[in-house]
This record gives sequence, structure tokens and C-alpha cells, in this order.
Amino acid sequence: MTAPPQLAVTVQAEDFEVSALQRELLGGAQEEGAVACFTGYVRGANASGSLQCMELEHYPGMTERSIEGILARAATRWPLLAAKVVHRIGRLRPGDQIVWVGVASAHRDAAFSACEFIMDYLKNEAPFWKKETGSQGAAQWVDVRTDDRVRAARWDDDKPA
Repeated sequence: MTAPPQLAVTVQAEDFEVSALQRELLGGAQEEGAVACFTGYVRGANASGSLQCMELEHYPGMTERSIEGILARAATRWPLLAAKVVHRIGRLRPGDQIVWVGVASAHRDAAFSACEFIMDYLKNEAPFWKKETGSQGAAQWVDVRTDDRVRAARWDDDKPA
């Protein structure tokens, strides 16, 4: 019998070390044939112009449970060995790391697809509240973008992509 995948979520203000997260994801197992990782950064500009900072808020407990649900859905679609999400909160500046997604599987196609699926659903479903402050000091709350909804909708059928 195959062991269930190791799924983990961390929401934190502190920055993270990508290489340490990947080593942790592997955990010394030898079944992995592939690890796919994604690191997201705060962009220096938005639709309104240059960005001074982004502030992220969340509701502790609810946010982690929501992301755990996304990981569990990915694990039902692909044969995963492990998956982890680290998402930052607080005040972030352009160039700062904001999110890391890592997926381990015996096969690369499952690792790539699951990593992309998780990121697409994080952008749409994870309950974070984002406020961007432009270079002129004006702040505005950020809604989910239409193109992010379209990307996530492509996974809506019952079969892995």
C-alpha cells in the first residue's frame, strides 16, 4: 500500500529559503523522480503603474485550511509523494518572495501539472486580502484577475490535464 502524500502549508511573515524548502520536500525519500517548484515574487508594477509595496492579510486557520484543501484536491488528481505551500503575509516590497509551491512525484508530468494546478487555485481561492500601494502613495485592494480565473477554470474537468 502506498503511503499518503505529505501535504504541508505555512503562512508566515518571514522570508523563506527556496533550497531549504526543496530539501525538506524531498525528506530523504528515494521514490521521487521529479520535483517541480514555483517561486512567486512581488512585481514592481501593476495596472495602475509602479508599486511601492503590497500588504497581505489573512484569517489564521481559515487560510491554511483552504490551502490544505487545494493540496488535497491536487493529490486526488495526480500521484503525489509530497506537496508544500509557503505563503507570506505582511508588508512586502517589489522583488520580495511572496509564495513558494513545491511538489514531489515519481513522474515529472504529475509534478509539473500539480504545481501549476496548486498555483492557479491559490491565486483564486486562498483567502488573502491584498492591498497595493502605488509610488504616489495611493492604496487599493486587489481583486482576483479575470485571467487568473480563466487559468483555474481549465482544470474544471474530472480528468488530470
